[in-house]
Amino acid sequence: MTDTPRYKRVLLKVSGEALMGKREYGLDTETVNAIASDVRDVLAMGIEVCLVIGGGNIFRGIAGASAGMERAQADYMGMLATVMNALAMQSALEKIDVPTRVQSAISMESVCEPYIRRRAIRHMEKGRVVIFAAGTGNPFFTTDTAAALRATEMNCSVLLKGTQVDGVYSADPRKVRDAERYEELTYLEVLSRDLNVMDASAISLSRENKLPIIVFNIQAPGAFPAVLRGEGLFTRIVET
Repeated sequence: MTDTPRYKRVLLKVSGEALMGKREYGLDTETVNAIASDVRDVLAMGIEVCLVIGGGNIFRGIAGASAGMERAQADYMGMLATVMNALAMQSALEKIDVPTRVQSAISMESVCEPYIRRRAIRHMEKGRVVIFAAGTGNPFFTTDTAAALRATEMNCSVLLKGTQVDGVYSADPRKVRDAERYEELTYLEVLSRDLNVMDASAISLSRENKLPIIVFNIQAPGAFPAVLRGEGLFTRIVET
């Protein structure tokens, strides 16, 4: 008899940058396949999984706007980048026999399903992975906010943010050698210290809905299932 998992349904937010692996741009197939394998292992634990994937490895709306592009237009381009990443992740999952559906907040029926909350929940109840693409469908909102929104809508037990480092630090540990890693933080501490792990709207939305956030290194093999077992390095963001 297997142990009952501590979480029923989880949302994994994967940044577009995490999908680059060691590349400077685009998708690293090995990294995408490794994340897909971890998702399959979490499903095998009896946990329902949905994902939100960023597009920063292809295009970032804020970067486009800072280069002189109109912000709303740049954000829509960024949303399309997330759809490309979502389709790549769907392909990797289906290659290892994990049934997957992509739902987009921007209507594109010939490529993927439109976002319909009840349909997404039904997919997960049937053991399928659902990947939410195109953010919230609105400019000026990041995929972090989309992840907090979808996790709340899906009644997820926890939001996991997969990054390139193993938690939340006082500064970027890749640039500051003595940066401090936090084991646990409150939502207000993240906001008051301006820790930049997620944007303020995502943190505020999570706080309002009492949605715990776990930040970990998605590029470490097996990290996703390990974190859900309470193992390895990660930072929890919760209410006190």
